[in-house]
Amino acid sequence: MTNPATEGGCLCGAIRYLAHGAPTSSMICHCNTCCRAAGSPVVAWLTFPASRFSFVQGTPSEYHSTFPVTRTFCSTCGTSLTYVHAERPSEIDVTTSSLDNPEAFAPTHHSWLGDGASWARFGDGLPAYKRSRAEG
Repeated sequence: MTNPATEGGCLCGAIRYLAHGAPTSSMICHCNTCCRAAGSPVVAWLTFPASRFSFVQGTPSEYHSTFPVTRTFCSTCGTSLTYVHAERPSEIDVTTSSLDNPEAFAPTHHSWLGDGASWARFGDGLPAYKRSRAEG
């Protein structure tokens, strides 16, 4: 049995995407750049192989928030959509809340709590890392 496509897009509907199969990671990021880019104290992300992700309607705007990161967003409504790091170009991170069904993939951990606002803490029992999960 194959995994169905995960669909999503921006708030205004101008940008739509598809990701095939299950994500390889699901997390909540507390880093300064994600929070500033989204205007939020945290951002939930899903990671998919880039080869299984595509924009199917509209063309998002992109910018380099920090070297070597490229982020995309809808230039009409401002929805944050994706994050690609040059050191892992075979992966794409997608904002969980831009999914049509964000309930489909619960996060497995919190990362970058060392950067986050001290008041943005969760009692969800998930593992929490000062930096990335790989760095601890």
